[in-house]
Amino acid sequence: MPMHNGWLPREGITADPVIRLLKRTAFNPVATLLLILLARYTKRGSDLAILHETAFARIRKLFYFGLFRWVSGFLDSGVLNNWVKDEYHWEKEVVLVTGASNVHYYKCDITSPATIAKIAAEVRKDVGNPTIIINNAGVARGKNILDATEKDVRFTFDVNTFAHYWLAKEFVPSMVQSNHGMIVIVASIAAFVTVPNMTDYAASKAAAHSFHEGLAAELKTRYNAPKVRTIIVNQGYTKTPLFEGFSNDATFLNPPLEPETVAEAIVKKVLSGSSGQVILPEIGSNLTLFRGMPHWYQTTVRSKGEKMMKNWDGRQVIDVEKRGSGGEKEGESESTVLVPPVAK
Repeated sequence: MPMHNGWLPREGITADPVIRLLKRTAFNPVATLLLILLARYTKRGSDLAILHETAFARIRKLFYFGLFRWVSGFLDSGVLNNWVKDEYHWEKEVVLVTGASNVHYYKCDITSPATIAKIAAEVRKDVGNPTIIINNAGVARGKNILDATEKDVRFTFDVNTFAHYWLAKEFVPSMVQSNHGMIVIVASIAAFVTVPNMTDYAASKAAAHSFHEGLAAELKTRYNAPKVRTIIVNQGYTKTPLFEGFSNDATFLNPPLEPETVAEAIVKKVLSGSSGQVILPEIGSNLTLFRGMPHWYQTTVRSKGEKMMKNWDGRQVIDVEKRGSGGEKEGESESTVLVPPVAK
């Protein structure tokens, strides 16, 4: 898949390119510092600063804001990567992606620890220990709390949350031993806010987000593996069959994402070789503040979101009703849990 290099995203005119433009101009401390220096050390600049005193005062504020953002970003990067660097030799790295089958794949029920262990042994035998794990598989049932069966809820958490634990138990030990590797968790913006008929999905994604945070802390403090990287992905509504029928009216602020956009952002972050967070669309970063908002605002947002899942008819890739009460498979013919692959 070729990288998209256009100024406008695949989604068209949205808030994201506007935000990126502001980051490169008004919120860029280098740009605003240049204006401040021109005002201080050139006659023309000094005259303009005196003539437009209010505007120049705002430029100074933008400089301090941009400088704060730069320092904060520098500290974020350092802390998230434990202030240590690591080198990736991409021709030697072994990448394992759950919920994908476009390259070489192993059919695996990721809700079963025993099956994961069996397939993990095959992977090690064929290609060695994976050094990069991308937990991409996900499911949604689209039912409200009272209509969702026990099997629905267990299945959602089995795939969206518990599978991260079972995969980590299989593959993280080798990363810890070599102090090298990367674990990517594809969660969702639903980890920050839920709406009716998404309660189990949002709860499982919030749990996956917490798993990412806990794993990152344990890699540093419990396993002495500061070079093992962790990435969390919080993407908004993506146009895949998994969320067919999802209703989204705020297309400028929260546009329906193309699968290629999400895949490309994940690949770019992985290739950076650093820990961090990917939020799409970028304006979705504001949702991290949602739980700190007044309750009247939170409740209003969740209630207004009730129409989002009214016409949802997402693709179901496994018949949950064929599972036992504990979530175990009842037949070897059951299909693999897969997120629909990125369209070519």
